Amino acid sequence: MKRRLLLGGVLGLAVAVPALAQPPLPYGPVPPPRYEAVPPPPGTRYVWEPGHWHWNGVRYVWFGGHYVIREARYHHWVEGRWVWSPPAGRWVWRAAHWE
Repeated sequence: MKRRLLLGGVLGLAVAVPALAQPPLPYGPVPPPRYEAVPPPPGTRYVWEPGHWHWNGVRYVWFGGHYVIREARYHHWVEGRWVWSPPAGRWVWRAAHWE
């Protein structure tokens, strides 16, 4: 019984996690990421922020990657994702960011 619950949980995560990267309807699927050659950093405190697709209300637009200064408060990179906003009553895009 425990094995079935564990397997069901693992399969549920495997199905649910990839769906978080895709927007809800009526948006189309997000295009695959573009290849970006990462240039050398301009200094030791700089960290590469990868490019990403952004929905502009009509279509997806690519925002290229760039270097940002990593402040002491930054611990890890959080990928952009779609989240439900109860105040807005709709799905909204939460951009990728450092935490």
